[in-house]
Amino acid sequence: AASKLEVSMPAVVEAEIGSTARLECNFHIPGNGSYTYINWFYIDHRNNRVRLCHITGTEILEENTDYKGRLSVGEDKALSISKVTVLDTRTFVCQVGAGSHGEGENRTELHVYKVPEAPEITANSAGISVQSSDIPQIAQCVSRNSFPHPNITWHKNGEKLQPEEKKVKIPTTLTRESSGLYTVSSTLFAHVTREDRNSLFYCTVHYWLQGQSHAVESQRVNVTIFYPAEHVKLQVVPSSALVKEGDDIKLVCEADGNPAPVFSFYKRELEDNWQDLSSLADTNSGVLNLHGVNKSSSGLYRCQTLDLDDMRQMEKDVELVVNYIEGVRVKMEPSSPLQEGDSVRLSCDAHSPVALDYQWRDEKGRKVAEGNQLFLSNLTFETSSNFSCKVIAPSVPGLEQSKQVAVAVQGKPRIVAISSPLYVRQDEVVNLTCKAIAFPRPSVHWNVNGTAHEYVENQHIASNLTVRVNHDLLRAGAMCRVSNALGVSEKHIQLLDQKTPESKGVIIVAIIVCILVVAVVGSVIYFLHKKGKIPCGRAGKQDITKPEARKDKIVVEVKSDKVSEEAGLLQGANGEKRSATDQVGQSVVHSAS
Repeated sequence: AASKLEVSMPAVVEAEIGSTARLECNFHIPGNGSYTYINWFYIDHRNNRVRLCHITGTEILEENTDYKGRLSVGEDKALSISKVTVLDTRTFVCQVGAGSHGEGENRTELHVYKVPEAPEITANSAGISVQSSDIPQIAQCVSRNSFPHPNITWHKNGEKLQPEEKKVKIPTTLTRESSGLYTVSSTLFAHVTREDRNSLFYCTVHYWLQGQSHAVESQRVNVTIFYPAEHVKLQVVPSSALVKEGDDIKLVCEADGNPAPVFSFYKRELEDNWQDLSSLADTNSGVLNLHGVNKSSSGLYRCQTLDLDDMRQMEKDVELVVNYIEGVRVKMEPSSPLQEGDSVRLSCDAHSPVALDYQWRDEKGRKVAEGNQLFLSNLTFETSSNFSCKVIAPSVPGLEQSKQVAVAVQGKPRIVAISSPLYVRQDEVVNLTCKAIAFPRPSVHWNVNGTAHEYVENQHIASNLTVRVNHDLLRAGAMCRVSNALGVSEKHIQLLDQKTPESKGVIIVAIIVCILVVAVVGSVIYFLHKKGKIPCGRAGKQDITKPEARKDKIVVEVKSDKVSEEAGLLQGANGEKRSATDQVGQSVVHSAS
């Protein structure tokens, strides 16, 4: 094998359009001989050889061909072609001459390629009817600027679609552009069903590169499908079981066709006549609005649909029940006028198509009992009030009604508060107050003249009398008299003379002065004792009446006949009377000890 000239080349070389293709030429000359020349050729469409260049030693002779200016030869004698185009797809030959070893050659197929652009898919925007007799167009797929041309396949929900007679057609159009690149267009025609309303269609472009298959998928598209309704549903919103008088409700009619049919609404009247309510409804959306429903709104309602495609009609009925409470009444036993101490029974009743609960509340809204009866015993004026029976439908939130009843306890007046005794001063203007409770409403009278003001709250009445205090009023007081048709009550207000503030002030000042005098005397005696002016014990007594002693003068000033008299009453332990001086000295001793 080594005794023969051998030339080896790759069978195929691939290059992308616009890039540089490199064609290698490897050769072996026996005995490590050298080549004499190398020729590069290409085979034209007529199968003729056209020489591109001639290489001898270090010289390269390039021929005048279409490749002139795009060729280059490497040190390994490989031929490079720059800016390849689709026209460069052909066979190239490398020929090697080696003198006495003869001549040898080999060839390479240059394949030029262009990866296709991502496919563009366009869905049918007009919509497709399942009742179409012709096979409708689903979508179109276009792949541009590829070489060589690719193939296009179609898929629905991930499954590949194959042409099928009278069901699926996939025609393809191949166009070669002026650039030599290909544009491939494929269209999918297929029958659809109502289940295809959610189907996703897409196309895939397949091409080969370097001996391997590649694929590029388009976006997924959904196609509008038209199909007749098969079912109609009519419902009350909110639920009919929760509808009460005064509510705003909707009757919602839904059909599973596309497009939605035309809706009509009716209500059954007497003798199986139907009242047309379509003027109150949105016939396109299938909604009938009923505002402020009442008991008479209850009944059978019908929704009727009309498919404009095949003019087929469908209908559905629903029963509307409007829950209500009516005829709320309260009965009081006994019904005769009530007196203090009596008892009464209140009974509440109402009518409704649903179960009812009863509550009793006082006039402040506080719940006092449950059940349809309320028993009140030992009635008083304070018991008198407005009670309400609240009727509730637990199964229908918000459905309730109330009825009030007045429980009035009658009796003669009872005075509950009076401003007595009242301390006053002569000629002072005062307010006399008298408060009573009674029903029927009483009147208040005073036995003295003045300006009266009355205040009424429930069964209470209060009277304030403004008067000026005189001698007669202080002596006799005032009388409050309260009366109604059932009796009279009266009470006396006692007025007491109050001392003037000036006399009280004199007494207080005198007390304060006495306290201050005692405090000063005590301080002086304590000071003299500390200085030794007053010795401790009887033996050391000093005459505090000497004029030359300054502190003695202070003591003399606080002496009084009253002190002398009190000192004369003091006695020693042996029962003998002591002088005032002795008592003062004794007091000092006790204070110091």
